[in-house]
Amino acid sequence: MVEKQKFSKYERARILGARGLQISMDAPILLKIDKKELEGTNYDPLIIAEKELDSGVLPITVNRPLPARGKEGEIKKIKIEESTVSDEKKIKSEQEEEKEIAESGEMMGLTNSDGEDSEEKISAPAPIADLE
Repeated sequence: MVEKQKFSKYERARILGARGLQISMDAPILLKIDKKELEGTNYDPLIIAEKELDSGVLPITVNRPLPARGKEGEIKKIKIEESTVSDEKKIKSEQEEEKEIAESGEMMGLTNSDGEDSEEKISAPAPIADLE
């Protein structure tokens, strides 16, 4: 005796949809159904597929992947070390970088639309007076 497999509603919907499509494209029906019964269902391929699934004549198996157990050894635990750099050290390192850039002389100049370097200096914008 064949044990009837229980499907989830999602598996059942997928099976019925696939089999219904096959039947609608003239696949052979695996059950002996009377012409009177077919006319009663209006030759609906989904109803025919459901009858085939419920009777257990469909040669369908469902592969359900199970979660991998005991494979914790394969996962490497990553230890994140937080660096505790004080603000004073950050400021000091930034100042050193600025000195190195200034000493190396690599400053970018402004270019005109002609592509030539400009000797103009950029001045800071004038402060806005309070409007009280």
